[in-house]
Amino acid sequence: MNPRLLIVSTCALGAAFLAGCQQPVGGVQNPNGVPVTEMRPDERGFVAGTGVESQDLVAVTDKMVRGILGIPEVANAKTTPRVVLEPVVNETRFPINKDIFLTRIRSNLNEHAAGRVRFLDREMMKTLERERELKMNGQVTASSDPNVVEFRGADYFLTGKLQGLTTRTSAGVSDYVLYSFRLTDARTSEIVWESSAEIKKQGLEDAAYR
Repeated sequence: MNPRLLIVSTCALGAAFLAGCQQPVGGVQNPNGVPVTEMRPDERGFVAGTGVESQDLVAVTDKMVRGILGIPEVANAKTTPRVVLEPVVNETRFPINKDIFLTRIRSNLNEHAAGRVRFLDREMMKTLERERELKMNGQVTASSDPNVVEFRGADYFLTGKLQGLTTRTSAGVSDYVLYSFRLTDARTSEIVWESSAEIKKQGLEDAAYR
């Protein structure tokens, strides 16, 4: 064999060998034999702890949506009630995204209640006020008089609280979570509706959230 060709071939084989031995630096390494499983959010999966899980979220928020639509203040309202969401209070030991409960209640009502309830987007107030100022200054066009305040006030405030009790022994861990939500009249401060759901779980594995 040509000596130069022999050297080139040897180097190529060496590079291939080193590449094969090199360990991957990053990326997801799925365990062998464990494929990804797609599940419904209301299903209890094989990866489970004693904490708040998606099936709890679905069950609790579905119950709250049915409850809100059934009260006279909504079902028999002559004008559509305007609701503002207030942050959920999480008093459990689980560091979950608590506001996901209100997000699902709001989206379900907006999707299925056919306008029987309206939500005021207070998260957008800074953006809305800036847009109004641009219209008042004539920097952008306006389809109505920007000097007239048309931002609506709330008729009701919707909020909730998550509270929990935990027992831990050598046999495992037990978690009880009380999910309560209420609708408060913005004018009178009366609680016109309140509902709750209770979920208790026992197991060997504690929950971990990321």
